[in-house]
Amino acid sequence: CTIKSDGIISGSASPNSRRGSKTAGAVQREVWIDQNRAGAGGTGWFLHATLDPASATGQARSNMFGAVIGDIVGSRFEFDNYKHKSFDFWHQKCTFNDDTVCTVAVADILLHRRDPAATLQAWCRDYPDRGYGGWFAQWITSDAPRPYQSFGNGAAMRVSPAAFLHRTDLDAALQEAQRVTEITHDHQQGVKGALATTHAIWLALNQHAGTDIRRTIQREYGYDMSTTVDEIRPGYRYNETCQGTVPQALTCALESHSVEDAVRNAISIGGDSDTLAAIAGALGEALHGIEQGLIDTACNRYLDARIGDVLQQMYGRG
Repeated sequence: CTIKSDGIISGSASPNSRRGSKTAGAVQREVWIDQNRAGAGGTGWFLHATLDPASATGQARSNMFGAVIGDIVGSRFEFDNYKHKSFDFWHQKCTFNDDTVCTVAVADILLHRRDPAATLQAWCRDYPDRGYGGWFAQWITSDAPRPYQSFGNGAAMRVSPAAFLHRTDLDAALQEAQRVTEITHDHQQGVKGALATTHAIWLALNQHAGTDIRRTIQREYGYDMSTTVDEIRPGYRYNETCQGTVPQALTCALESHSVEDAVRNAISIGGDSDTLAAIAGALGEALHGIEQGLIDTACNRYLDARIGDVLQQMYGRG
């Protein structure tokens, strides 16, 4: 992409891959950061992103903001489930959690070719008390971090940048997702959850239909993608595993008509709400784009400038 003197970042892409590929039309993107405009939350920065204006909605189409917004909105329901879609989307009790920190860390790793373990540790140490799981919390503070055979859903909630940054090459997207996953979650089920999430987002970014995404994920990863959100909701319980989170979260996005609807679907089934919503939000954005108002609220009320800088770089790589 190119950076113009007025601060606009623009570029184009025509995704086409040899593996399950479908050529998409050229996607124009521009991102504007005004460092002098302080948001309502006093963060001192404001992001304006208008990606994919050639789409039917003229909305942004990436995936990282969807993940962050899902995490923020789901944060207040993680241990206080609410199995309905009707609720105040933004709330004073909302905050960003480990899903956001780890997703931004992965973006930083992939954007700048940083050491995965050291970079993920550094981000998490700089943002303590964000709801990290027990084993992962120990890994963060270790002087010699090693993977610990985890198949927790943290493997899937952080990998969305791999799909976007390698949206013209599925093999590269999956390889990078596996590389940033195995530093902690080296169990087969953990790796599978991360790859399935990346694959679904990649297909959506390349304009594949929801029915095609369902079939591909079920065929390639063995997940049951036949159930609906309404069928999942009554019996679903809190589950921190990939196998008990990823297919449900992907289904919530595939049955949605917007990022907000994907997140509402994810909240409505209960369970590990922020992680479900982060995964669903990422796929939802890849499917539908994202409304500017959601971006503005997340930036101005909940996120800080350091996270915003990585988001700027991520979207600028369009």
